[in-house]
Amino acid sequence: MTPSRTSPPTPFPDRSRPPARRWWATWVGTFLLAACGGGGGNTANDSSASAPTPPTTLTAEVSVLMMGNSHTSSARLPEQLAALLRGGLPGRTVAVAVAPGWMFLDERLAHGPSMALLRSQPWTAVVLQAQKYSTTGQYSYSTQEAELLVQAARGQRALPVLFPEWPRLGVPETAQIHDLHVGIAQVQPACVAPIGQAWDLALQRHPALRLHSDDGNHADVPGAYLAALVLYSTITGGSPRALPDIDNGLAPSVQAQLRAAAADTLQTWPARRHCPADAVLVSAGPRPQG
Repeated sequence: MTPSRTSPPTPFPDRSRPPARRWWATWVGTFLLAACGGGGGNTANDSSASAPTPPTTLTAEVSVLMMGNSHTSSARLPEQLAALLRGGLPGRTVAVAVAPGWMFLDERLAHGPSMALLRSQPWTAVVLQAQKYSTTGQYSYSTQEAELLVQAARGQRALPVLFPEWPRLGVPETAQIHDLHVGIAQVQPACVAPIGQAWDLALQRHPALRLHSDDGNHADVPGAYLAALVLYSTITGGSPRALPDIDNGLAPSVQAQLRAAAADTLQTWPARRHCPADAVLVSAGPRPQG
């Protein structure tokens, strides 16, 4: 049987979580982004970096909680998202928190520290990644846990954002992954970020772009930047096209290509189609249509 990131018979069912490594709570604010800086390396499997102890309550005007596995932490994706939010929301303080551990969403719902963090304060947005799915199509996995997490996010007055993963290198699975998350949003209204579609469009336009890391699974810095652009637009309701460059090691020309790919994707695949009643933040640039 072809190994699947979610098939129970395989020893490592999660295609994004190597054994015996954990990414503990990381808090991203202005000070932490400045300390981390840019760079082209993939930090998804780096468990040596120390993380500051999170405060009991974030005081930032825009606070985002990210819950997922190593796809969420790949190539400084949270730091890049924080930088984009600051660039698009000038004058507002921004903090991005990453829940402890690399977990599927069903595991996250049963994880006491994660749920305590979620319930510790109101959040601007909660980003949910790591819904189980079968890469072979032979298995079906519950989405009830993800639906309950969406409910819990709304209980904290947060915008729930579903994060469908980008496809693996050379594997045409964007529609499968996206549709699975749309199904969750149809039960419990949530925004669905069209990250896989943005990757597909960027690679169609610019085949030389390196969005994947060496494993063909995780993101490299450009891929994480593109995912962060889509998440930025999903959270704020604003277009990424007018965002300023950020300090992530990518050339301005590459950042412009990726901003265009994200903005054009969002015109075709509006991230807020399944959360139309949720308010948008004041942001740079025109809102995506749809």
